[in-house]
Amino acid sequence: MDEGWDFLVRRVLCGCIAASFALSACEPSPAPPSASSNELLVLLRPGPAAWFSGPHGQNGFDYDLAHRFAKEQGFELKVARASDPLAKLAEGGNNAVIGAGGVYRPTAAATPLMHPHLLYSASYYAVEPVLIYNMDSNKPTTWADLAGDSVAVIADSSLAVALGAVRAEHPEIKWQPMALPSTEALISQVSDGTLDYAIVPSNEADALRNVYLNFERAFAVAAKQDLVWAFPPAQAALRDRVDAFFARLRRDGTLQRLTERYFNYSQMPRLDAGVFQERVKALLPRYRTLFQRAQQTSGVEWRLLAAIAYQESQWDNQAVSETGARGLMQLTEETARQLGASDRLDSEASVLAAARYFRDLKDKLPSRIAEPDRTWLALAAYNVGIAHLEDARVLAQKQKLNPDSWMAVKQALPLLASPEYYEEAKYGYARGGMPVAFVDRVRAYYDVLLAQQAPLQPRLRMFAGATEARPARTEEPTLGSR
Repeated sequence: MDEGWDFLVRRVLCGCIAASFALSACEPSPAPPSASSNELLVLLRPGPAAWFSGPHGQNGFDYDLAHRFAKEQGFELKVARASDPLAKLAEGGNNAVIGAGGVYRPTAAATPLMHPHLLYSASYYAVEPVLIYNMDSNKPTTWADLAGDSVAVIADSSLAVALGAVRAEHPEIKWQPMALPSTEALISQVSDGTLDYAIVPSNEADALRNVYLNFERAFAVAAKQDLVWAFPPAQAALRDRVDAFFARLRRDGTLQRLTERYFNYSQMPRLDAGVFQERVKALLPRYRTLFQRAQQTSGVEWRLLAAIAYQESQWDNQAVSETGARGLMQLTEETARQLGASDRLDSEASVLAAARYFRDLKDKLPSRIAEPDRTWLALAAYNVGIAHLEDARVLAQKQKLNPDSWMAVKQALPLLASPEYYEEAKYGYARGGMPVAFVDRVRAYYDVLLAQQAPLQPRLRMFAGATEARPARTEEPTLGSR
């Protein structure tokens, strides 16, 4: 059995980055910071794609890019929260010199409405603006289905400006600008039925699909929009360095790996909204204290343990599987005996045993494997066994994939059910598709619990000017880190 640590923490915060990094250039650009002011300040709008926090620390696509860039250039990264990084950047807020995370390259038509003097980097990712709808309504398939209806967008956002042409082409729609702090707030209102329709970035809709369970994507409303970083007009040299940085990451595959980590939400199964939410309300309170005690004992985040338990037994402490696994955590007799849990129907003993087991599996993995891959691989081992996981890692390496990456190993695991591969494997046949599904399901449940349930105690406090804040020791990932 395994324990999932959702790096994906998915309690996510939607983001825009802006960093302070001065460099000299041919044009009137400032000189690089001196050793005494060796800081790279990043203005970041929190969110499920760009910047979020959880039990393991700060993460997100744009955050990781900024962290790598600062490290490569020899600077200390500083992150400051900003609801509108472009406005802050344009006014010189906090001496920041980069803005990104949910910043779209302005079109010729949109530029006059934005901040015309800012500079923009090359694109590092592209997203589609998509229409989302409340699932209690009929799914629209074309604009004609929406004639006379209201469609919400976040007022004055980069995406709203980029959609200027779409709004002009469809005067039959009642466009509804919303003064909301984030895409997440907009999606939550569609999910709860306050709004019928809204337009949001595809990556953020995917990131939140298992947090807000009553909305769905209808159709793409425009061509893909380029995500970029923004810079003050005096920072042309910095922009050029960032462009070179993005180009190198694209060539060496790092950008693709980050994309797979953070933007593979569409591969996650969509949860049964009604059943899961009912059980969160009715059953989770019975076991919350047990999961929290196990966290205090083992260091395994309680919401992760709860997600594993739900996948195993749907929080039924009397559950018995066809293979003889029993109890809340579905321990086999042999595993329970090894872990000292004599009564598998004793919920507290079962949870503590499972937490220790998961902790031991993580400890057996090579120390070089970083999070969130470490947790995802341990989850797979929890389900299929550490021996078969090692076979899959060896197979991934033979296929010239990274054996320390969950995205690579999940491609290799299903092959262990094929004679072509398992006959050459040290530990033989395995139903390798099962751990892949197991990890995906646990991560999906964990996302929801991270969003809806409080941590045992505050483990990370995001604040302006924070550098690499580290949580108390729990090693599980959080929302969105896919």
